Amino acid sequence: MSSKPEPKDAHQLNGTGPAPSPCSSDGPGREPLAGTSEFLGPDGAGVEVVVIESRANAKGVREEDALLENGSQSNESDDVSTDHGPAPPSPLKETSFSIGLQVLFPFLLAGFGTVAAGMVLDIVQHWEVFQKVTEVFILVPALLGLKGNLEMTLASRLSTAANIGHMDTPKELWRMITGNMALIQVQATVVGFLASIAAVVFGWIPDGHFSIPHAFLLCASSVATAFIASLVLGMIMIGVIIGSRKIGINPDNVATPIAASLGDLITLALLSGISWGLYLERDDWQYIYPLVCAFFVALLPVWVVLARRSPATREVLYSGWEPVIIAMAISSVGGLILDKTVSDPNFAGMAVFTPVINGVGGNLVAVQASRISTFLHMNGMPGENSEQAPRRCPSPCTTFFSPDVNSRSARVLFLLVVPGHLVFLYTISCMQGGHTTLTLIFIIFYMTAALLQVLILLYIADWMVHWMWGRGLDPDNFSIPYLTALGDLLGTGLLALSFHVLWLIGDRDTDVGD
Repeated sequence: MSSKPEPKDAHQLNGTGPAPSPCSSDGPGREPLAGTSEFLGPDGAGVEVVVIESRANAKGVREEDALLENGSQSNESDDVSTDHGPAPPSPLKETSFSIGLQVLFPFLLAGFGTVAAGMVLDIVQHWEVFQKVTEVFILVPALLGLKGNLEMTLASRLSTAANIGHMDTPKELWRMITGNMALIQVQATVVGFLASIAAVVFGWIPDGHFSIPHAFLLCASSVATAFIASLVLGMIMIGVIIGSRKIGINPDNVATPIAASLGDLITLALLSGISWGLYLERDDWQYIYPLVCAFFVALLPVWVVLARRSPATREVLYSGWEPVIIAMAISSVGGLILDKTVSDPNFAGMAVFTPVINGVGGNLVAVQASRISTFLHMNGMPGENSEQAPRRCPSPCTTFFSPDVNSRSARVLFLLVVPGHLVFLYTISCMQGGHTTLTLIFIIFYMTAALLQVLILLYIADWMVHWMWGRGLDPDNFSIPYLTALGDLLGTGLLALSFHVLWLIGDRDTDVGD
């Protein structure tokens, strides 16, 4: 069933103000009636129907081809298939209350997931494998960041497809699932391998010490964790997006936070368990560690073939490596900060808070980036709409205080930071995570770091998504990895700075004690 645009939308597309006729409002992807009236004969109606339908169908075919080649979706083809279900409400019609209501539950769920991940990290940091092979700490932000590099990108991509009606038929749905699942397995294996190399390099630079068994342990642990976590989380994401679509919830508001809610916990638990299991077999590392690496690398050709068969993921398979690799490197820098601070008594308790502040910031900015991307896709294809030209230096007032829907959502997401973190801090305190006692000055410094992190991320998201769109890049594939990686780096850095200042003023003696 075709969706009908509001009259004001038709006016904006035509550039004129006359009221549209019934034929002209048949779908958002139609050419304006003014453009087709030149071909109408004197008797009018019969010729008009043939011409409009032919042009609409031809345009739909062109848009579908471009859509499959670029792995991104456009709502302009919604009017060419009578099999599509009704489109969900446009983001333009969402109020601040509806945005907040839809985001709140997934946000809290994701936050509790990061709290659980922080509690796990607080426990496993004392394990022998983390004490002897400290480079594992460098892997933590890089592998947790895979939810931004892969799962959140997948969620954003599929949310956009669902919002504009390109997952409504079983054939389209199956094609999107198989192609995207194969794609994230390729990316997970490669990024996991590169993350282990980054951990080895960052661990070697400060100390000048290199251990071959440790290098193989890091490689095997990282690749196995990335592969298994991406497989599990990818399947969960597909279920969440399909379910959201069926019950009428905007997937942009729920998919990315839910990806993060289980992502941190599952990834950290897998990393801890796998690295510990491999460490127990260190006496036979010459055989076991290389075999584990070889097994997952040997599966790469299978996933590459499956990903290439789907036109929707073929281009991402070739061109989507730059953001995930650069994001992995940025997150690894945050891991280096964590590695150097978690063993310092002056930073006691930092391990339990790092996944929380990083996860909350990444979750909120991923929701905003996904929403802006969907908004832009509803108005054309990347690089196509001159009205959505990139803003070289957006004003903070424009980002946070303008009346448009993206500014409204930015305000809602920013206002969730303080109450959300208060709930998470109270939960950590009740569970005695990190032997932490909350004081007023600690809460003030922590909240300042969290607010500053999210403020910077939302501002960068507003600029980055529009800038990438203007360059013809699909923000669903390129923006979220950078933003979540910056969230990891900003969160870890600002948190370490807060702990350092608290230590200088003497508050840490009463705040955290072991």
